[in-house]
Amino acid sequence: MNVLTSRLPEKMTQSDLIIGADDPILITGSNGFIGSRVVNTLLRSGFTNLRCFVRPSSNLADLDAILKTANGARVEVVPGNLLSRDDCQKAAKDVAVIFHLAAAGDKSFPGSFMNCVVTTRNLLDAAVQVACLRRFVNVGSFAVYSNWNISRGGLLDESCELEHHLVERGEAYAFAKLKQDELVVEYARKHGIPYAIVRPGAVYGPGTRQVTGRVGIDTFGIFLHLGGSNQIPFTYVDNCARAIVLAGIKPGVEGEVFNIVDDDLPRSRQFLRSYKSHGKRFRSIYVPYPLFYGFCWAWEKYSKWSQGQLAPVFNRRRCATYWKGNRYSNQKLKDRLGWKPEVSYSEGLRRYLEFVRKKG
Repeated sequence: MNVLTSRLPEKMTQSDLIIGADDPILITGSNGFIGSRVVNTLLRSGFTNLRCFVRPSSNLADLDAILKTANGARVEVVPGNLLSRDDCQKAAKDVAVIFHLAAAGDKSFPGSFMNCVVTTRNLLDAAVQVACLRRFVNVGSFAVYSNWNISRGGLLDESCELEHHLVERGEAYAFAKLKQDELVVEYARKHGIPYAIVRPGAVYGPGTRQVTGRVGIDTFGIFLHLGGSNQIPFTYVDNCARAIVLAGIKPGVEGEVFNIVDDDLPRSRQFLRSYKSHGKRFRSIYVPYPLFYGFCWAWEKYSKWSQGQLAPVFNRRRCATYWKGNRYSNQKLKDRLGWKPEVSYSEGLRRYLEFVRKKG
């Protein structure tokens, strides 16, 4: 077995991994922005038996391009729907590791719950039947954290409290991702599923042109820059994929949670200036945090007074989560998984903005 250790942490060999190069690996969401990079990282690391689960209607152009570099690896593309228990059982049969990245970005609470929680339950039910399963890696979301009780500039890491007011925050996707994480933990307790949870920060890179909401919003017809001097918890998509892979193959991290952010995190103002200068020009207005927090307070009050005629889409908890300003740590990721970002922020930004310019 010849895993390419150059793609893994320094001094890590095959004996340091929980699976062999030829053990079957399932990747859900394998044609997505991050999922396709996870497939690429696994192939470049020497793993030769991959099962890529995709929706039947998916555009597979990016995944097909990656699979052309498989160099003799056995890669099976499996169309299916995670809402189908039969499809989940077929996909999970005899696998050693499951990387669960599939999630629909539905904006409604019922839709998000169905596409994140119900699908994950089906996959976990299938995983319970797999005797050879070594790790279930659930790819969660940074948005499940609450910084309500953290002072401005305080550290947000894996030890911080989770948000239990996501309905009030009006974030269906974050609510579903929190319930998804809780479900994985429940199955580990009841059925002994070995798991790890990873929570990427703001993932960027070629393949997406959207400016992360942690910089600001364009809801009112002009971009409101709300981030100011805040750090943005960026992770370049290839760095993120490598962290996810390590969470699935490194021994001794069952039941652990890892936040994924890079080292040289930029300030919001710094990133926005670069984006507008070298990527795509647009008008923006800077709104200080206290001013927008006051606006959200007033919006909440009016929503309550009008008995919900105006939905509380702007509220103080959401405002604090994204624009209050925190510091972020990847120390646990480095200490426990031996991870380090291979692509620096300057290089990642160059690649990202080049993609944005080309796409217009």
